[in-house]
Amino acid sequence: MFVTFVQPPNKQNGYSGQSLHYLIPAFPHSRPLSVSAAASTILSSPLLDAIALLQLELITMATTTVQITAPAEYTTVQLLTPNGPVSRRVRCGKPRTPTLEEMPIIDLSSIDGDESARKALSTQIKAAAENTGFFYVSNHGIPQDLIEEALQQCKNFFDQSQDDKDRVAFTKAGKFCGYHGVGSTQINNKETKDNKETFSMRYDTRIDPSHDCVDDINSNFDSIDFVWNGTSHLTKFRPVLTEFYQRRLTLARKLIRLFALALELPEDYFDSIITTPGADAVHLHYPGTEETDDIDVGIGSHTDIQCVTLLWQDMSGGLQVLSADDEWLDARPIEGTLVINIGDFLQRLSNNRFKSTVHRVYNRQKASRYAMPFFLGFNPDAVCEVVPTCTDAEHPPLYEPISCGEWRSSRLRLAETGKLN
Repeated sequence: MFVTFVQPPNKQNGYSGQSLHYLIPAFPHSRPLSVSAAASTILSSPLLDAIALLQLELITMATTTVQITAPAEYTTVQLLTPNGPVSRRVRCGKPRTPTLEEMPIIDLSSIDGDESARKALSTQIKAAAENTGFFYVSNHGIPQDLIEEALQQCKNFFDQSQDDKDRVAFTKAGKFCGYHGVGSTQINNKETKDNKETFSMRYDTRIDPSHDCVDDINSNFDSIDFVWNGTSHLTKFRPVLTEFYQRRLTLARKLIRLFALALELPEDYFDSIITTPGADAVHLHYPGTEETDDIDVGIGSHTDIQCVTLLWQDMSGGLQVLSADDEWLDARPIEGTLVINIGDFLQRLSNNRFKSTVHRVYNRQKASRYAMPFFLGFNPDAVCEVVPTCTDAEHPPLYEPISCGEWRSSRLRLAETGKLN
C-alpha cells in the first residue's frame, strides 16, 4: 500500500507544501481490505497521528492508494532586529492558556513595605522575568476610577471625526507625539499593517511628580503643547491622561527598583538614570474586524524596545505571548491587574537573563478593543552596559555599552524604514 502524506501550504510563511510518499507493508489480512478497513488500519498506525483530510481511491483489489493531508505543525515569525532578520518557530494551532509559572499574578501590596517585603517581591519578579518575561500585577495602587476615566477620554478622542483626530497627527506634532491613524504603522513587515489607531504622550518634566522645578532638559515641549492645544476642546482629556501618566510613571520607577534587587544589585542602582526617563504613554484603539477581513493582526509580532512595559487592557482579549516552547499564549485580561513585560533594553543589561518576549495583538471580534500601555526607558543620554552581577569569566558581556536614547532611536528607525541609519 502506498501512502502520500501531504504537508499543506502555509499562508503566513509562504510555504508551498510538499508530499511525502510511504510504502506500507502488506496488512495481515486473509483477503483484500475494503477502503473503509484500510482507512481504519492506517489511522490506527503510529506512522500518522495528525489527520486533517483522508481521501481513498481503490486502484485494484490488492493495492490501495491513500492520500493524507495533515496540518502544518509549525510556522515562523520573522522579526527585524539590529543584527538582521531573526526567525522564530511557532507551533500552529490556537493559543493556549499560560500556566502560573509562565505568567504569574504578583501582588504588589507590599511594594512600599519594609526591605524584606520588597526583596520577597523581587524574588517573584525575578522568576517571572527569567521565564516568559510577562506577568500580571494586582494591588498596583492606581485607582480603578482613574483607569475607567482615562479609558472614557480615549474613547472620546477616537470617536471624533477623522479630520479632528488628524489635527494632532504625529506628522505635524513630531517627536512621536500625537495621533497615528489605522493602518499607518506596520510593526512587523512580514505581517499585515497594524489595524489600530493611537494617541501618544511623551515624557514632560513639567508633569513629572518627582521634579520640583522645570529645567531645560526636556526638548519636547513644542510637540507636547501642539498636541494639547489640538485637543483642548476635549476638556477632561489632558488632565485625566496626565494624572494617569503620572501614576504609571511613579509605579514604573518602583518596579525598576525591584528589578535591581532581582538582579542582585543595590535597590537604588538605577535611580540616577531614571530622573528624566524615556517614558511614553500610548492609548490604543483596535477597530472591530470580521472573520472575512484580510487582516492578520491588530499589531504585529514584536518585542518592546525599552526597559519595561506596563499595560492596561480592556476585557476583550487579544494579547498573545510567544512561550519558550514556541506556542502562542493567550494573555487573557484579568480584572484589576496590569500586565508587565520586559523590554529589549533590560534584556541587554541583564545579559539575556531577563526575557524580552515576542508578542502580538490578534483582534478577531466585531467590537472595538482598547489598551493603554506605558513604556519606561532610562534617561536618553545615560550610557548603559551589562550589569556586573550578570557577567563572570564564563559569561562575558554579550552587548556593547549604548545609551538608552540611541538604542530607542535606532530601533524606531529600524521599525519605520527597515534600516538602522
